[in-house]
Amino acid sequence: MADSPQSNPPIIKFMAWRRPAMLMSAVLTILAVVAIVFKGLVLGLDFSGGTQIELHFPKAVETEVVRARLSAAGFVSPVAAHFGSESDLLIRLREGGDDLATRVIAAIGSDAGGTPELRRMEFVGPQVGAELRDQGGIAVLVALLGILIYVAVRFQYKFALGAALAVTHDVIITVGFFALFGYEFDLTVLAAVLTVIGYSINDTIVVFDRVRENFRLVRKGSPEEVMNLSMTQTLERTLLTSGATLLVVLALFFVGGEVLHNFAIALMVGIGFGTYSSIYVASVLALELGVRREDLLLPVKDSKEFDGLP
Repeated sequence: MADSPQSNPPIIKFMAWRRPAMLMSAVLTILAVVAIVFKGLVLGLDFSGGTQIELHFPKAVETEVVRARLSAAGFVSPVAAHFGSESDLLIRLREGGDDLATRVIAAIGSDAGGTPELRRMEFVGPQVGAELRDQGGIAVLVALLGILIYVAVRFQYKFALGAALAVTHDVIITVGFFALFGYEFDLTVLAAVLTVIGYSINDTIVVFDRVRENFRLVRKGSPEEVMNLSMTQTLERTLLTSGATLLVVLALFFVGGEVLHNFAIALMVGIGFGTYSSIYVASVLALELGVRREDLLLPVKDSKEFDGLP
């Protein structure tokens, strides 16, 4: 390719793999949709309703022991996790009732970590949970619409459609992952999904910025070659950003406790596919829609505007 804006390492032919990548994305998206529709999400207490209890123990307590004793006492799918310290426990139950805290403390027993102290008990009704679920869905849709408008204004509609499809692809696969493997979907996971939307569009815009720059600077070369050049030039930045982000997420996964476990899983899945979709969904769709150098050239001002100037 002639007239490259700068000296680069050998150009990686990303677009040569676009057909297999498109097929893989289609298969994964269909699988995710099937899992969401037919298997459904395991909604957390934030959405389905239930009770959250905070207990403080005189000494460290093991969450596995607490969950086992609550299950043996007849509580359905109890969730127990440390927060703050190993002597503070957060318990989530689908049951309700004024005497629930008393029953929970009795079921745990005093030998697990000493006699616990009740710090807080909150009940979330199913109606409130449904409202949170609906508002979360609206938040995702508004974010997608905002992205579509922003990219269309900043770049061009072919790029906007690619960016919107890429973000939708990432969201569907992340949510489908939770449905397929039965992980609990709660407000923290919804927050992770919204974070994935922001991360994915940021990575996509970095790629699109370089694509636009190279379309204007590289006078010879097909759109596919310009795409390959742009992605090769941004690859190092993408790997460094994704790698650094994943290190933080892995730290949350391993040492953040059970409360942040699903949040970290959603971020890992979303960041991985967000990086992938910037190349093999957003850019590929723009290429398939026939993006050309002329689409991204700066408008030429009419020479009549300069007539009569000294």
